[in-house]
Amino acid sequence: WCRRTDELVDGPNSSYITPKALDRWEKRLEDLFEGRPYDMYDAALSDTASKFPIDIQPFRDMIEGMRLDLWKSRYRTFDELYLYCYYVAGTVGLMTVPVMGIAPDSKASAESVYNAALALGIANQLTNILRDVGEDSRRGRIYLPLDELAQAG
Repeated sequence: WCRRTDELVDGPNSSYITPKALDRWEKRLEDLFEGRPYDMYDAALSDTASKFPIDIQPFRDMIEGMRLDLWKSRYRTFDELYLYCYYVAGTVGLMTVPVMGIAPDSKASAESVYNAALALGIANQLTNILRDVGEDSRRGRIYLPLDELAQAG
């Protein structure tokens, strides 16, 4: 689901994606969480959501990140970039914890596990941004914060 969501704005048909298309995608998400999947991929997530205590909010937040990608191609500050990274990748960490679980004998609190999963997702996205800086630039997207670019000269 996450890959398909990302492909909406980064894939070969991304120039045809509109905010209304993302609204329809979010409606599909709600349907699959209510046990009404659209296709076999949705059915897989619907089945998983029925078996684990997965919260729909991180999925909605990821769609919000895709909405940002439709109109925002520059980030003024690291705080703005961090929020974007939360939307598009930190959410993935939050989605996975209920499925992977926390060992019963773990001394870590659930909050600390979720925080670590969130941090890992954001770190992965920051790494992807650095890895793809050239490709993103050619596509008209500069994710590096403008204030930090100005400081670096």
